[in-house]
Amino acid sequence: MPAHLSYRQPISRTALALALLLLGAGLSGCAEMSDSMTSAFADPAKYDLYECKQLEPERKNLANRSAELQGLMAKAQTGVAGPVVAELAYRNEYIAVRGQSKLAEEAWRKNRCQDAKPEVKVEPPVVAPAPVIRGARSSKSGSAVH
Repeated sequence: MPAHLSYRQPISRTALALALLLLGAGLSGCAEMSDSMTSAFADPAKYDLYECKQLEPERKNLANRSAELQGLMAKAQTGVAGPVVAELAYRNEYIAVRGQSKLAEEAWRKNRCQDAKPEVKVEPPVVAPAPVIRGARSSKSGSAVH
């Protein structure tokens, strides 16, 4: 057997870590997906029958989840193999949430919905009881018979 076929050099941990980092950097380039690509991960008919009252909390929930996933991805990227972990653990859900958000926004515009104004509670003024003056005489006599 030729010598070059039978000789195997073990892969060092440094080379493996470098390969993972390069893979993560390459995958993170996919983070800037176009909106047309994100809608491929969401059901296009999901919000067709929603009314404005249903869409408003749904939009808020999707925005909160998107922000949460962005935070988790940013936190994961601080680790050794962070970009890879962020891509594998969170990217698919993040893309799906972005697609759902886009479809919810389209339904919001199609239904001509308006953001609900925060309710302003007007409380009736509190009327304080009249102060009691000690030693003052009442104009009515308690001993009168009617």
